[in-house]
Amino acid sequence: MYVRDTIAAIATPLGSGGIGIVRVSGSDAERIGQAVFSGPGMSSGGGFQSHRLFYGRLLNPADGSQLDEGMAVLMRAPRSYTREDVLELHCHGGYYLVRAVLEACIAVGARLADPGEFTRRAFLNGRIDLVQAESVMDLIASRTERSLQLAHAQREGHLSKELVAMKAPLLDALALVEAHIDFPEDEVDPAVFGVAERQIEGVLDSLTGLLATFSTGKVLRNGVSVLLIGHPNVGKSSLLNTLSGTDRAIVSAIPGTTRDLIEEVVSLHGLPVKIIDAAGIRAHHADDVEQEGVRRALDKVTEADLVLLLIDGTAPLPADLSILIAALGSVPFLLVATKGDLHQAVDLSSVTGFVASCTVSARTGAGVPELTRLVYDHFVNNSALSSDRAAVVSNVRHRDILSRALQSLQAFRHNLRSGFPPELLALDIRSALSAFGEITGETTTDDLLDRIFSSFCIGK
Repeated sequence: MYVRDTIAAIATPLGSGGIGIVRVSGSDAERIGQAVFSGPGMSSGGGFQSHRLFYGRLLNPADGSQLDEGMAVLMRAPRSYTREDVLELHCHGGYYLVRAVLEACIAVGARLADPGEFTRRAFLNGRIDLVQAESVMDLIASRTERSLQLAHAQREGHLSKELVAMKAPLLDALALVEAHIDFPEDEVDPAVFGVAERQIEGVLDSLTGLLATFSTGKVLRNGVSVLLIGHPNVGKSSLLNTLSGTDRAIVSAIPGTTRDLIEEVVSLHGLPVKIIDAAGIRAHHADDVEQEGVRRALDKVTEADLVLLLIDGTAPLPADLSILIAALGSVPFLLVATKGDLHQAVDLSSVTGFVASCTVSARTGAGVPELTRLVYDHFVNNSALSSDRAAVVSNVRHRDILSRALQSLQAFRHNLRSGFPPELLALDIRSALSAFGEITGETTTDDLLDRIFSSFCIGK
């Protein structure tokens, strides 16, 4: 339930920093600003000019003492993030200081905001739809340029616009079907239902194409995990360091140097990838610690989206390679011959089951661009990215609802051809329309809103 009181929260991360911001939203925002802030250039009554930044003193309302010097801006409704009066108080960053400014606002009438409550109010006040609201967290969580571009596309309403475009023919088809319900005594030309079917077919094509973008959208939004597997001293740690551009893992000629899992998130052509370096796998372990590292490496296989199986390119294929490949199960793997700057003695022609293969040198970087492109191409559907479709589905909630809408329209087509009465045909179309409304927030319950916005940080 939307309670139209005035809320406040810290809008910047807690901790030491150059600046901290406290945000206030609601009808009492200006009054609260007058109670906790005083600056030159404000009106004689202490009032603000909308959308103008004022320099002044942040005050403790209990005794009028100065908390800090800083700035304040009031954005009057509806020209604000929430379409309410919004006040922002800027002070020096610091855990205690920013908390003190927040407590000053609460002391004069504000309530501490719930997680995501500012964005929730923006949604409830019609400034953004639910897809755009959810994209706010995607913007904050973006770790690569491509994931940021995807979040911006959602924030700009590309998915919402595509859903609106699909709703129009659905409404037209529903009108045709319901006309037969309202006037059953009139003879309806069978061609009328043919028109409705063609309209539904067009939406089915669009919906199928939209759902096909999920495999791409999901990996751009959430990223993927890639596990490095191979025998000791094959070059896993060197490759991790090369891909991450850091000395993240210790590189040594001593077998079994890597004992535990080492993880590093990198961007491969804009794709967020978590690279995991695991202990080298060999039949005879030096000690119990190495044995535990091998066990963890094999356990991690089932959690990986892709395995890079590294083979020493300067030596013949290891005799137990088939055993190692069998341990990967159904997880796809790329075959990577290492030490490409040295004479290559390995013959990969007898190896089967891999997605692709390449040769790399962690020392010189040769072959690494090809490897990163192979990883990228494995996950990203290039045809979806290069098409004219601006909207991409990246959210599991959206995917599930759109799948339900697709099933409803497929049921309409089947039921129409089976001669079902128009009352049931109308239910199928209405079910699809309702699903679209769940995505944009037109037919969303309070429980769902609570679940979505509870994942937001307080202050957003």
